[in-house]
Amino acid sequence: MSFASMAESTRNASLQWRKLPPIIALLLILPIVSGSYFKPFNVSYDHRALIVAGKRRMLVSAGVHYPRATPQMWPDLIAKSKEGGADVVQTYVFWSGHEPVKGQYNFEGRYDLVKFVKLVGSSGLYLHLRIGPYVCAEWNFGGFPVWLRDVPGIEFRTDNEPFKKEMQKFVTKIVGLMREAKMFCWQGGPVIMLQIENEYGDVEKSYGQKGKDYVKWAASMALGLGAGVPWVMCKQTDAPENILDACNGYYCDGFKPNSKTKPVLWTEDWDGWYTKWGGSLPHRPAEDLAFAVARFYQRGGSFQNYYMYFGGTNFGRTSGGPFYITSYDYDAPLDEYGLRSEPKWGHLKDLHAAIKLCEPALVAADAPQYKKLGSNQEAHIYHGDGETGGKVCAAFLANIDEHKSAYVKFNGQSYTLPPWSVSILPDCRHVAYNTAKVGAQTSVKTVEPARPPLGSMSILQKVVSQDSASYISKSWMALKEPIGIWGENNFTAQGLLEHLNVTKDQSDYLWHKTRISVTEDDISFWKKNGANPTLSVDSMRDVLRVFVNKQLSGSIVGHWVKAEQPVRFVQGNNDLLLLTQTVGLQNYGAFLEKDGAGFRGKAKLTGFKNGDVDLSKSSWTYQVGLKGEAEKVYTVEYNEKAEWSTLDTEASPSIFMWYKTYFNTPDGTDPVVLDLGSMGKGQAWVNGHHIGRYWSIIAQKDGCDKTCDYRGAYTSDKCTTNCGKPTQTRYHVPRSWLKPDSNLLVLFEETGGNPFKISVKTVTAGVLCGQVSESHYPPLRKWSTPGFMDGTMSINSVAPEMHLRCEEGHVISSIEFASYGTPRGSCEKFSTGKCHASKSLSVVSEACKGRNSCFIEVSNAAFQSDPCKGTLKTLAVMARCSPSQNTSCLRQRETASD
Repeated sequence: MSFASMAESTRNASLQWRKLPPIIALLLILPIVSGSYFKPFNVSYDHRALIVAGKRRMLVSAGVHYPRATPQMWPDLIAKSKEGGADVVQTYVFWSGHEPVKGQYNFEGRYDLVKFVKLVGSSGLYLHLRIGPYVCAEWNFGGFPVWLRDVPGIEFRTDNEPFKKEMQKFVTKIVGLMREAKMFCWQGGPVIMLQIENEYGDVEKSYGQKGKDYVKWAASMALGLGAGVPWVMCKQTDAPENILDACNGYYCDGFKPNSKTKPVLWTEDWDGWYTKWGGSLPHRPAEDLAFAVARFYQRGGSFQNYYMYFGGTNFGRTSGGPFYITSYDYDAPLDEYGLRSEPKWGHLKDLHAAIKLCEPALVAADAPQYKKLGSNQEAHIYHGDGETGGKVCAAFLANIDEHKSAYVKFNGQSYTLPPWSVSILPDCRHVAYNTAKVGAQTSVKTVEPARPPLGSMSILQKVVSQDSASYISKSWMALKEPIGIWGENNFTAQGLLEHLNVTKDQSDYLWHKTRISVTEDDISFWKKNGANPTLSVDSMRDVLRVFVNKQLSGSIVGHWVKAEQPVRFVQGNNDLLLLTQTVGLQNYGAFLEKDGAGFRGKAKLTGFKNGDVDLSKSSWTYQVGLKGEAEKVYTVEYNEKAEWSTLDTEASPSIFMWYKTYFNTPDGTDPVVLDLGSMGKGQAWVNGHHIGRYWSIIAQKDGCDKTCDYRGAYTSDKCTTNCGKPTQTRYHVPRSWLKPDSNLLVLFEETGGNPFKISVKTVTAGVLCGQVSESHYPPLRKWSTPGFMDGTMSINSVAPEMHLRCEEGHVISSIEFASYGTPRGSCEKFSTGKCHASKSLSVVSEACKGRNSCFIEVSNAAFQSDPCKGTLKTLAVMARCSPSQNTSCLRQRETASD
């Protein structure tokens, strides 16, 4: 079987099992993931491209990080990546997850790397494995296990023997794991490329000559492992000759590798950006992203990876930082829950299809022919002999003007180029795609209050539930967390100890306690001067909470900032309690092992009659973590052993409280989220699974754009949203972590919140909009039809199409708006214009209602009239998706059987 036919058959199979319940789908795929996936082949490269099984390839890669999803989500994510046009899946390897304790390895659950790679292979896709082992990735400590900093004499990422020893041991482990599982391409597996180190060029100067020596060592070490596939170093201009260097960034069309023998690779195309607590939400327009990708292939690029294609969730305490939020949505083509983000996913899918149409010409030419078409317009033409005989030709026409459309002549024909766009001509004549003309649908994500399974409700309950606020529970239990030292495993030491040296990152929290003696003269002195003493710390991160005699004096938040907090003491002995907290360890920069947490410099109490009190020399008692953490009150096994009490609905918000309740799993298959907007700051667990940190901190009020103009170079502060609102309120709960009913939810709340207003909700693409005009290009799928391929049909004679599609398990239940003519407005705000075909609604309804997806031809013939002759007409549609009856029935049967 050829690779193409194998890939197609696998795709068709994947579409079938994706409709099945997750458990059944996994059982069906087990036989697939146990064998080889390809006839063994080799991968090499020349100056033009990677050479896969003897042929140059133009490759599109989808970044998907396996620990940021559950294994039950992996098949669907991989299938949607493939359907979107990816040839490759790319992932980092997360050292901290695989070796949490030195010498003790974890390759289970979300860290079952071999299973993930096998699923990629079974789908017919290749894999780019970025071992690092430093990954950055907005991951806690950049992916390094925190125990690494305790290795004697260690310095990270430099010519340091202790570090090189540990790094080589882990990289060897991963390469050996792939070889043992027969995952390399020469074994019939999907792995075609590896990566050693990661963006080291950004910090190399900090290490001087030892940094340069380290790069050479890392390359030599990697090559010495005999993996049999190319190795890459990204953002590494001094990568050795036998290591590929690659570009990371928003735009890489101008990147040139450090050797004429190497192809142009783009390992990280930043299609969005990460978010910090208190920050607004970044968005990169689909038009600009498509422009960047098209320019890359236009100017000689051959491998491009979306960072991220699916971002996912920073479950547990894996988010890096400081202060990166739990969601790692990244404005990626697949959102945090694995739903398609439209139009980005669909617009890119069309782009990839257009690039694939050009691939025969792109691989046939060693370099493009360049032609200037105007002051800001240019063409790159690829032509040569095709693999099956005959000449092939493809062209890219670019208009890099940020404001004006351009009218250009090319090969004797006229073309209109919108601003900041690229037109792709797979035959050097007809435009198949323009990056600024979006024909893909727009999906509007709806967040609905969860409904219990309808089969378990009475008629009265069904009616009442339609208007309920759907709060998760009316019954909550509470447990007070002790303020200060709580256990026998505390210890006393002289001076303020470094936070991570004590906690080993086993908890965010570290208590420090000392005794402060206050005299009558001190009290009189403060009253006389009308001032209180102040705690002053030279530098601290990330959160400091100050207690005196177990009463909260105040909190300071920041990253290595000076802390000053007024405190009130009573005469006699006072307990001064300091709680330092981390909110994601530093994941980027040089000398990570020296960054640490907690305090730096001196700490003192000012304002005493006899002068300052030097706390840096005081005797301190330390306690790591919380009592509730130690007793595992968040787990199904141990939570009942704690002394919970019933929480009164009128109870005032209280700091340092554990809360628990039980809830039923929402009906259907849509992703589940908890809305924790009523809470303050803390952490949450469902059935013992740590879903992450939560924090209802408000984003800045200013800086968001009312409108988003795709034109011009993108930066992370362009096209942001959510100003003046909480950065994150909804938290993903994977369905595989849920039972049909009696799911245990436990929260630790630090600052005070109202758990009675927590709700469980589901997310889906509830509304679809499409807007396609007669001037849009024919659907890309028509290019492969026999009539066009044999020359008996002109592509210009094919009408454009609108494609609407709900998520799996949903159908188009209603058409809210449809107008073929001159409709006005945008999605959810459409209205008819002066020109309107009377049969618009009936034509669209007949084609779409009751179906998961539909195609509507945008032509007079399709709507049986020309409502306004001589006028360019547009079809605008707004549709609503609802769960299909089959999905609801299936869910009810699953619940009943459980």
